Amino acid sequence: MSNPSRSMAHSASAIENFGNFYEIWLTRQREFLKELLHVLQIEEHEEEKQLGVINQVLAHYQNYHEEISKAAGEDVFRVFSAPWLSSYERTLLWISGFKPSIVFRLVDGAVKDLTAVQVIRVEELKAEVRRKERDLTESLASLQETVAAPPIVGLARRAGRLVDGEICEMENAIEELKIGMLGVFDSADLLRGSTMKRVMEILRTDQTVRLLAAATEFQLRIRRWGLQRDMQGTRTT
Repeated sequence: MSNPSRSMAHSASAIENFGNFYEIWLTRQREFLKELLHVLQIEEHEEEKQLGVINQVLAHYQNYHEEISKAAGEDVFRVFSAPWLSSYERTLLWISGFKPSIVFRLVDGAVKDLTAVQVIRVEELKAEVRRKERDLTESLASLQETVAAPPIVGLARRAGRLVDGEICEMENAIEELKIGMLGVFDSADLLRGSTMKRVMEILRTDQTVRLLAAATEFQLRIRRWGLQRDMQGTRTT
């Protein structure tokens, strides 16, 4: 469900500043990657240090989720188009972020010492998360179908020649679409966060550090590749 207290009105705040916020956030993310890799070398009896870094990284992610939630509340269409990302990064988006189930691929690559019990619990969670992903994908598809419905398309084509009643109808349709997309966005973002949290509950502390390091490295690598591709594309045009 969307937050009814959010303003749908445009304002030069979170949505306008999100690109700058994201660059600063990524800079801190690079620093956290170094810290995560460092604490992997710490002896097991110093688990407290590993937990300290884990909590800092999770707080950093929470900051991101809070800011993008504010941005979506102001302009959900712009959040879905994500102009602060490279064109390559945008091809990987699922409802304005990575698919929650990508965490299971990261676990497979970074955590090689799962116990038999852990494997079973991870597989059960994976099946549950993928069902929820399918449900949200279908919800978004239903919203997109309403935009393509003949009455809406007809009004859009006649945008410059609408009478008062039709203008009101068009505005109502757009407002309903905003609310629907914001609801799907909120649900997807919640699923991303809850999936990581539940996976971490299955893992040991050192395994969680490895997972967070892999997730951070993956995100930064995709960012680097995306920016390089965009620069190469600019040079060839």
